[in-house]
Amino acid sequence: MNAESRLNCLRTRLETVFSPEYLHIDDESSKHAGHAGAKEQGGGHYVVSIRAASLKERSTLARHRAVNTAVKDLFGPVIHALTLHFPD
Repeated sequence: MNAESRLNCLRTRLETVFSPEYLHIDDESSKHAGHAGAKEQGGGHYVVSIRAASLKERSTLARHRAVNTAVKDLFGPVIHALTLHFPD
């Protein structure tokens, strides 16, 4: 799976599960060149900013758990590292 396919897979999953009002994903894989996660066969390093109605009333920890649960099967082939932000 190439970098664009991985990014699209992550975006599609988050849009499907959360129907976000706002979603921005930065692929920071290039900043980790030489690291195992930067290899073509491995997942990428992503920074996700997401705002969704279903996440608003949750604590920060619960938001992280919800997103990580929604994408848990993507860790490995799609995601190597995931940083989450929840802008208001």
